[in-house]
Amino acid sequence: MVLVPPPNPTSDGAGAALHARLTGGNQVALQAGGDELFPAMLQAIAGARRQVWLATYIFHDDPAAQAVAQALADAARRGVWVGVVVDGFGSKASLPTLRRWLHDDGVNLAVFRPVDRWWRLLQPGQLRRLHHKLCVVDGEVGFVGGINVIDDRHDLNHGWSDRPRLDFAVMLHGPVVAQVEQTARALWTRAALGADWRDEVQQLLRSAEPLARARRIAGRLRLPRAERHAADQAQARTQAALPPMRALLLVRDNLRQRRAIELAYIDAIRGAASRVDIVCPYFYPGQRFRRVLRQAAQRGVRVRLLLQGKADYRFAALAAQVLYDELLAVGVQVYEYTPAFLHAKVAVIDDDWATVGSSNIDPLSLLLNLEANVVVHDAGFAGELALRFEAAVQVSREVLRPPAGTGGWAMLRRSFVAWTAHWFLRLAGMSGRY
Repeated sequence: MVLVPPPNPTSDGAGAALHARLTGGNQVALQAGGDELFPAMLQAIAGARRQVWLATYIFHDDPAAQAVAQALADAARRGVWVGVVVDGFGSKASLPTLRRWLHDDGVNLAVFRPVDRWWRLLQPGQLRRLHHKLCVVDGEVGFVGGINVIDDRHDLNHGWSDRPRLDFAVMLHGPVVAQVEQTARALWTRAALGADWRDEVQQLLRSAEPLARARRIAGRLRLPRAERHAADQAQARTQAALPPMRALLLVRDNLRQRRAIELAYIDAIRGAASRVDIVCPYFYPGQRFRRVLRQAAQRGVRVRLLLQGKADYRFAALAAQVLYDELLAVGVQVYEYTPAFLHAKVAVIDDDWATVGSSNIDPLSLLLNLEANVVVHDAGFAGELALRFEAAVQVSREVLRPPAGTGGWAMLRRSFVAWTAHWFLRLAGMSGRY
C-alpha cells in the first residue's frame, strides 16, 4: 500500500500547489561539490524534527552515499517522517542496497519509473527521467543543485579518480524553501502512486470522502507552476523592491512547465548587458537558445562557455563540438575543463543574475527530464559564483578552432548529431523542431 505523506505543516489548506515566484528575504550559500554539500546536508538531517524529503537521480552505494543513507535512517528511527525518491534508471544498480539501508529503518523509499523489466526500456516514457537533486529538512533548510548522492571522485562508468568532479549546489533558507519542499513532495507522491496505483484507486473508492481525498492527492501531484520571471515592467519593479536575497525555484516537467528553465535562460541572456558565463557538461541547445547567445556576442556582451574537456560520454562531447564553429564565428569564447569530469550546471549573467541546478542545456534536460534550478538575483552571490567560474577557466583550455574542422566532414558530423537528436526526441514522443 502506498504510504500517504504527512500533511504539510506550513500549508494553510487553501492552495497545496505553490506557484514558483521570486521571493525576498532568502539566504543562499554556494557549495562546491559533495565535500561541501554532504557535511551540511548531514548536519541538517541530524537536526530534523518533523520531515525530511530527498529526491535524486543517482543514490549510489559508496561510502559517501552510505553516510547520507545512515543519516536518513537515524532520522526515521527517532520518529521523523523521511521520504526519499530516486530515479529507477540512475539508481538501478544500487536499489537492492538502498532498500536494505532505508526500508528496514522506516524510510519511505519510492522509485520513479523503475526499470525492473527489460521491456520497460522500450516504453517511450522511460526516456523521461527524474533528474532533480533536492533535499528539504523541516521546511526550513533546502538543498538544490547538480550533485548526486555519490562521491565526487567516483564515476559510474569510469571508476575512481584523484580529482573530484566540478559540481555545485546551494543551501537555502527563507521563503524559497517552501517551493523546494512542494516540489520534493510532489515527486515522491508521483513515484509512490506510480508504483502501486491500483491499490491507491481502490482505497479512494472505498473512502468515505473520495472526492476530498482525490483533491488532496491531486494537490500533491501538482508541481509549482513556473512563471517567466522576466515579465513586464510592473512585475520587474515589484521584484526589485523585494529584500535581498531574491530567489525562486524553476522546475521543468512534462505537464505545465515544459520549457520554464530554458525560457529563464533565454530571457536573461536576451537582456544581458555585460557578460554571460555558462558552465554545462552536456551542451546542445536548440535554435532559439543559440540565437540569443549569438545576438548577445554580436552586441558586445562577453559570452563564455565552460564545457567538458574530459568526456564521460563521447557522443555528448561530439554534440557540443559540432556547434563550436557557429559560436566561435560570432565571438563566443569556448573553454573545455580538463582537470576532472565536469558536472556543474550553473550560469552568471551580468552582475546580479545566477542559476544553480540540475538542468543541462541539451534536449534531455530542456525537453524530457524532470529538472530543478534555483535562480538568484543577488550581486554578492553572483560575484561568488563568478569567482568560481574564473578559477575553473584558469585551469581549462580555450578552444580557438573547431575540433571537427570545417567543410564537408564537419557538416557531416553536425548532420549526424542533429539527425540523432531528432529521432531520439521523436522516440520520446516529442514533435516539432528543437
